[in-house]
Amino acid sequence: QVQLVESGGGLVQPGSSLRLSCAVSGFTLDLYAIGWFRQAPGKEREGVSCISASYDSTYYADSAKGRFTISRDNAKNTVYLQMNSLQPEDTAVYYCAVARGYYCSDAHPWYVYWGQGTQVTVSS
Repeated sequence: QVQLVESGGGLVQPGSSLRLSCAVSGFTLDLYAIGWFRQAPGKEREGVSCISASYDSTYYADSAKGRFTISRDNAKNTVYLQMNSLQPEDTAVYYCAVARGYYCSDAHPWYVYWGQGTQVTVSS
């Protein structure tokens, strides 16, 4: 059974950092792209970042560029999202998702397995 478990969310002040983790069990990650998405209250789910299977391609939403860094450790079957300089507009539930193949896509249907999400709240 495939399972994705996100962790690392919390309540932080503006300007703070968090590192989200996505631990995957039930299959081997090394052939698949992994994406991070977020959904704020009253808004649609949006892509934040993605990393391809071969490590050589990473993608970031404009809102994440320069502040967020995605990485993966295939040996640990885990993907990370380092988030720096967090702002109130980053408040959302963050989800990780496994793609159907090795490359990233903006299309949500490309991602076949999803975690339950971890809450990130940025507030003073």
